[in-house]
Amino acid sequence: MKPLRKTSTPVSPSSGKFHQRAIQFHYSAIELLVALLLFFVATPFMDILPNGELIESILLTLVMVSAVLATGGKRRILAVALVLITPALIGKWLNFFAPSLVSISVLLVATVVFFAFIVGQLLIFILHAPRVDTNVLCAGLAGYLMLGLLWIPIYELTAQLTPSAFAFNTGLHEGTMKGFNAFYFSLVTLSTVGYGDVAPVSRVARMLAIMEAISGLFYMAVLVSHLVAVHSTQNWSEQTTTSATDTDTDTDTDAESQ
Repeated sequence: MKPLRKTSTPVSPSSGKFHQRAIQFHYSAIELLVALLLFFVATPFMDILPNGELIESILLTLVMVSAVLATGGKRRILAVALVLITPALIGKWLNFFAPSLVSISVLLVATVVFFAFIVGQLLIFILHAPRVDTNVLCAGLAGYLMLGLLWIPIYELTAQLTPSAFAFNTGLHEGTMKGFNAFYFSLVTLSTVGYGDVAPVSRVARMLAIMEAISGLFYMAVLVSHLVAVHSTQNWSEQTTTSATDTDTDTDTDAESQ
């Protein structure tokens, strides 16, 4: 059975590809954003819950699987995402059940690579979107939150290689850059707030903090400017179409009256 044609307007191949991509994001981007919000809300309570580490692993797995679904619109991208998520998830759960079987450094590197790939794919989707809708907005918010998660394993790896890389001015978990401390420091640095209770000391840590702050500002600048430009173009196109339709209607009315 042939599909019904709703309009007579021809659709270009590129528009059809984006429409198929948008359908994918109609579900996946929203689910990814919801998973990220659940993870962010629950993270401060992981250390005080009886099974906090297990809950954290489950929520992080949910975030990573949702990220694969959000960026897996094409087979090639899906294949790459599956290849990248496999060592990250296996390492995460092996570290939970048998910490001695997996190197924490390998786990952190695999997580960084996977998150970087997801952020890049979300940004590509946003920059190629011809219109602003719920899918694009959810992808933009999810990309910013994923950018914050991207730097957490980087700081943890830096602290593991150089224990004195960060200085804690308060008694937060005995001054260890992991868990909620790394989460807190990453989000504070990404938003360029910087309360001063956790400070990078080594040159590598300072450089990484600067890079995260710049990446956060750059992401928001690119996101906002692109969304405003696309939305303005979309409104102008709609106004032009409406004006043309009104003109044609007035012409037909005049012709009928004559």
